[in-house]
Amino acid sequence: MIPLSVLDLAFITEGGSAADALNRSADLARHAESLGFRRFWLAEHHAMPGIASAATAVVIGYVAGATKTIRVGAGGIMLPNHAPLAVAEAFGTLESLYPGRIDLGLGRAPGSDQATMRALRRDPTSAERFPQDVVELLHYFEKPQPGQGVFAVPGAGLTVPVWLLGSSLFSAHLAAIMGLPFAFASHFAPDLMEEAVALYRKHFEPSERLQKPYAMLSINAVIGETDAEAQQAATSLQQHFIALRQGRPTTFPAPRSVSWSSQEQRLLDNTLRYTFAGTAGSVAQDILAFVERHRPDELLIGTPLFSQAERRKTLSGIAHYLMGVEITADHNPQF
Repeated sequence: MIPLSVLDLAFITEGGSAADALNRSADLARHAESLGFRRFWLAEHHAMPGIASAATAVVIGYVAGATKTIRVGAGGIMLPNHAPLAVAEAFGTLESLYPGRIDLGLGRAPGSDQATMRALRRDPTSAERFPQDVVELLHYFEKPQPGQGVFAVPGAGLTVPVWLLGSSLFSAHLAAIMGLPFAFASHFAPDLMEEAVALYRKHFEPSERLQKPYAMLSINAVIGETDAEAQQAATSLQQHFIALRQGRPTTFPAPRSVSWSSQEQRLLDNTLRYTFAGTAGSVAQDILAFVERHRPDELLIGTPLFSQAERRKTLSGIAHYLMGVEITADHNPQF
């Protein structure tokens, strides 16, 4: 089986707090580590009442400090929101504290709405400078040259893997020509996934950082004792997603019976088509079929469930069926 990793959005659940969400993230990372998952990534989102990872580098430090071996990283940092030097310093600091365990994924989306962009002092045209900003950021991780006036401390000379993230063709092509690993957000934007990966692999140019293309795809997994239980648990993600698309973001809702309009149902069926919900065995088969068809080099798995116990169970089920892990009481008492 290809390497499996975890994507966590640090959901603030209905009735919960940001502190609860961050503690849940650390707990899930420890669980993923015990099961043998390769990475645990967190994402930058701003002014969203249901997501606690806005200060992504800070959260990565917290999660890395709560674990011992699993790689922890950003999936991703929205580079147009930040000065490349500041990002290099932040991730140079993380790499200095947790050597060999830090990943830096970069995106060019705002991770917010227009009003929040202004509050972040972001230039609306900054996304247009994304390729130049990536080049500048990579430069700060190189060893300083004689006479170089600006360099990152910590950061300069450190090996921090840099990924480009995307949900369109732009970052796929940029990752290819820059010789960087590429991750596609197929868990919520699947339409261009196949075309983006094909473009990336076709145009890849080897670099000092990466000799051959490496593409990671993302999915969601929701595991229950029965298919019906899993489908009910998946309504949390559906509610959260529809609310976000309708411009009324909320905390992550508890599962409940919901009735969608035909338009809303079409949106869910299309956009969340790579959310696999069912028993552990059926979800494992769905994941195997996805991997067989799309041939990613690695899979990034989100567990968008309201219950922490069910998130842990979902990772346990995947690890058992796809990674051959024997689940014990220490891994998950409720498995």
